Amino acid sequence: MARTTSYRIGLMSAATACALAAGAVQAQEATEVDEIIVTAQLRAQNPIEVPFALTAYDGEFLRDLGVQEFEELSAFVPGFLVQNQSPNNPGFVMRGITSDSGAATAEPRVSVYQDGVSISKSRGSYVELFDIERMEIAKGPQSTLYGRGALIGAVNVVQRRAEPSLFEAEARVGAGDLGYRLAEGMINMPLGETSAIRFATRLKSRDGYVENLLGGQDYNSIDTEAFRLSGAFEPTPGLSIDVIANYQTDRASGTPFTSMAYAPADPATGAPLGPIDPWAGAALTPGADFDGGQALGLDREVWGVTGLVAWDLSPMLTLNSITAWREFDSYETFDADGVSLPILTAAEEAYGEQFSQELRLNFEAGPRVTGFVGVGYFTEEGYQRTPTQFDERMALAQLSGFLDGGLGGGTLPAAAYPGLSQLILGQLLTPLGAGPLAPAIAANLKPVHIETPTNASELTSWDVFGDMTFQATDRLELSAGLRYTTDDKTTGYAAQVDNGRSTLGGILGAQAIATQIQQLIAVGTPEALAQAGALNAQLNGLVGALATPGFANLPGLPLFALTAQPTANNGDMITQGHEDEGFTWRLTARYAVSDNVNVYANYARGRRPEVLSVSPPSAPQGAPTFNVIEAETVDSFEIGAKTVLMDRRLRLDGAVYFYDYQNFQTTVQEGTRFFVTNAGEAESYGFEGQVFYAATPDLDLFATYGFNHSRFGNGIYEGNSFRLSPDHMASVGAVWRVRAGAGAFEIQPSYTWQSEVFFDDDNDLPALQANNLVPDLIQDEVQDSYGLLSLRLRYAPDSANWGVEVFGDNLLDEEFIKDAGNTGDGIGMPTFIPGRPRTWGVNLSLRY
Repeated sequence: MARTTSYRIGLMSAATACALAAGAVQAQEATEVDEIIVTAQLRAQNPIEVPFALTAYDGEFLRDLGVQEFEELSAFVPGFLVQNQSPNNPGFVMRGITSDSGAATAEPRVSVYQDGVSISKSRGSYVELFDIERMEIAKGPQSTLYGRGALIGAVNVVQRRAEPSLFEAEARVGAGDLGYRLAEGMINMPLGETSAIRFATRLKSRDGYVENLLGGQDYNSIDTEAFRLSGAFEPTPGLSIDVIANYQTDRASGTPFTSMAYAPADPATGAPLGPIDPWAGAALTPGADFDGGQALGLDREVWGVTGLVAWDLSPMLTLNSITAWREFDSYETFDADGVSLPILTAAEEAYGEQFSQELRLNFEAGPRVTGFVGVGYFTEEGYQRTPTQFDERMALAQLSGFLDGGLGGGTLPAAAYPGLSQLILGQLLTPLGAGPLAPAIAANLKPVHIETPTNASELTSWDVFGDMTFQATDRLELSAGLRYTTDDKTTGYAAQVDNGRSTLGGILGAQAIATQIQQLIAVGTPEALAQAGALNAQLNGLVGALATPGFANLPGLPLFALTAQPTANNGDMITQGHEDEGFTWRLTARYAVSDNVNVYANYARGRRPEVLSVSPPSAPQGAPTFNVIEAETVDSFEIGAKTVLMDRRLRLDGAVYFYDYQNFQTTVQEGTRFFVTNAGEAESYGFEGQVFYAATPDLDLFATYGFNHSRFGNGIYEGNSFRLSPDHMASVGAVWRVRAGAGAFEIQPSYTWQSEVFFDDDNDLPALQANNLVPDLIQDEVQDSYGLLSLRLRYAPDSANWGVEVFGDNLLDEEFIKDAGNTGDGIGMPTFIPGRPRTWGVNLSLRY
């Protein structure tokens, strides 16, 4: 992608304010909303010329807004929402479509790009936004422009590159409540007239905002270190070479998966430590010696190197090359049950490595025809390992409805569960005539039972693509693009039980056999009665084995698991290959009503490649089930207008759209495991608008609004809203500049709002959760509408190179949740993650 020049949106930062003299500010008779040069269509353009909905922000404007990460960015982009459970588990939502699965086999729906390189894999996509030139968020199917993962849109992070013949340096330090600390630095050093190096870094930390009621580090802390080193070389006119290396680490405290069914309690006594309230604190306890002694929290590394070459072969031809290698490695441990008892502890170890090469030739075939053709190669491999640990005694109490200790909403103390297990098993086994065996079976329930499933994937993909724009008249422009993609995939699955078979799994199996016997007896035919007799003998043998000391490791019995049955030889990786190919395309028309008013219409086909989904064996040491999930497609129709009015003081964009989905891919839950399935048809329609208004030389206003009505049309979720898809999102803000002696103040308030949102495609409807181990009978996993108010106050003197900023976020201390349900929902223990409360701080900036 060739070099382009960034622009501002007419909003001054403290760092730039110091360069403006008072007389220059007062002499302005009119203010313009400056335009940015974007490359959303892989060529330099003014945004008004781009024939689809596009939001583009200059890096300094984003810094003035306090945007440091994608979640904060999304509040100011209509039709775009980012959920940040942790840097290891983000959800990117574009016009209702969510891309967040951590499975190695998953295919993204929203492409996330960094300097033209796809970083869309969920566990490696959440990166810090610092020393940014600009952000471009393109809506609608963008496969022709951005590749195979852009089913519904793309986010492009354009980082600032090294600049020859320019020396500049900048530093910023910050401090605030909750132990907030920030240190940023940047230096750009020319190495002669044709080359330069640039180094930028951000070090950021903040204590957790959810109190750890059991003592220790509070939850949802931040500890991030990010570094970037880039070099630029321009050996001859028309040839530029950039090399960019990024490295980031995140070492945060645990995610506060808090319960809405049980109060946080002392695990020793069961006494409540606070109310049933996600914002009141959490009392979480991982299982003993979990996965070798892992504590709650995240440890993640992401690194990569990108090489960019732009070579003007002639005035009409430019060859672009993008070469990239990238890798991520993360381990996150979380208390999935949300209570102080170690009922269910889980972790995710994720690894991914990718290499990509793209060659693109941009051309101008005469004064009216421009376009590009290209070829791309992409290879990726990775795995997701998810160890899960149960205390079978406590899990039995939860599955049987005995977990609540009746102590103000708390749970029974840990010491109560061995005796309680005998009581529960006595009630379960007496109807089977095995009540006397309850003590012996209870003694075999394991305080620590561990299962470890792993999914893996290898992918090799080739793309051939092209796009052409024809200037039919001086005002009418027509464009068409096509991309062909072929994939060669290998999906793998392995599962093992780490410390012997599950006694609780055997008990649940015995219950299932007893139910089957009753059903056969009710049928009453000789064949049914004979089958019932055979099953009764099997049941008696199983119950007797469950009561045998050392049941977990008895020879000659199936190696039962509780949730994920082991593969052959207790952990063999079973693989299967699959090939897929398909086309995506776009057709657009743009008409220039005047130099400052453009209208457009487009039709595009988006395609999410076929998924080779895998689910665990149905029986111990059996074969996993591989299912090909048909390619998800969407036909998109959009019309819009973009205009700059009032002597370029007012910029307005608006678009309406309609999407028709086929073979909508969604994730369903069985027990504590998740897999991809085909949910059938779906559709969405909506409107997006954004406005920037330079009202006076001292006052700028901006606002965005997005309406999105996304619903399933048929299948298992007919009529449901898409997950993480509010129908309405809006933001408003202002920048007011005030002279103060030999300096200037900037006052920048902003307010963001969103309507009700569900966190799962099942909309937490009880009827759709019958496959859970414990049915969910209450629809409470939903966030009502809420808004967040923020304020930034900056000051910079006219004749100095420093500025100071005071900021406050969520000033009204709005209480909201950013996620609900999660892994614990599979055992009837849905958990909730509270959003960040009011925070404040001070930043000091220096620039040379």
